[in-house]
Amino acid sequence: MSIVTLVGNPREGSRTLAIAVRAAEAVAGRLRPPSGHPDAGGPSAGSRPGSGGFEAYGGAADVVDLAALAPHLLAREPGPGVESALKLVLDAEILVVASPTYKGTYTGLLKVFLDRLPHQALAGKAALPLLVMGDPKHSLAVEVHLRPLLVELGASVPTPGLVVLDSVVPRDFGPDSGATAVPELDELLDRWAGQVVPGLPSRQEVPA
Repeated sequence: MSIVTLVGNPREGSRTLAIAVRAAEAVAGRLRPPSGHPDAGGPSAGSRPGSGGFEAYGGAADVVDLAALAPHLLAREPGPGVESALKLVLDAEILVVASPTYKGTYTGLLKVFLDRLPHQALAGKAALPLLVMGDPKHSLAVEVHLRPLLVELGASVPTPGLVVLDSVVPRDFGPDSGATAVPELDELLDRWAGQVVPGLPSRQEVPA
């Protein structure tokens, strides 16, 4: 199983990044084998500590932060960084796709990156859309805008998409605050993971 977090915030070290990494952690936690399972002794081969301060199971710590790639995405020759990011996304089994909400929808940065993927590139993968926003009146954007984009690329998108309001997290919440307790956010993510994980394709369950 591999989980990749794709973040379309143009600002490095963003709250969107920190929230998305925690969301991936919540999903990975639901996919861990139960206590006593032969694979429950620790992370699988290839996993590594995540930027949010957690140790990922099965590669859940892989993150594509598009802020670092923004200057290269519109270049005729995008360069090895963009190519590596595209490969990471194409190799994932589960994608957590996160963006702040700009003008009522996801960012152009995220769209530019996803436009580089081939037709139906996400077929056979599960994609979990996440939007961070300041105004709850835009809450339907995750279903009306981001979900259709991922479905157009061939992904399976179990419901519900995740909406996180700015008011849920502190202003200084960032990728290095993984150990910081944010009860309202953690409760939201745990509840959301409990809803979407049962909808993931069965082949993505951790094997016995």
